[in-house]
Amino acid sequence: MTIDRINPLNPLEPGKKTGRSGQVERGKETDSISLSSEAVKKADLYQAMELVSSAEDVRAARVAELKAKINDPSYINDTIIQATADRILDVFGL
Repeated sequence: MTIDRINPLNPLEPGKKTGRSGQVERGKETDSISLSSEAVKKADLYQAMELVSSAEDVRAARVAELKAKINDPSYINDTIIQATADRILDVFGL
């Protein structure tokens, strides 16, 4: 079986150059993007949520301290009860 070449290449003949299709012109325009105000707000919200979730929970230590004080019978006395009641009334505006 013989396969004839389509467009045979002659190794002695220099290759034909197809010519340049034109050089790429560097435009003076630059690419830019713009973000909607909604996208900026969501990005800010996302960043705030990331900061909150990565923050150390310092209130856990305070809660444990207060639980220990409440469980101590010598801590709760009439002065503490009166101060707590006054503070509750002040907060709720009663």
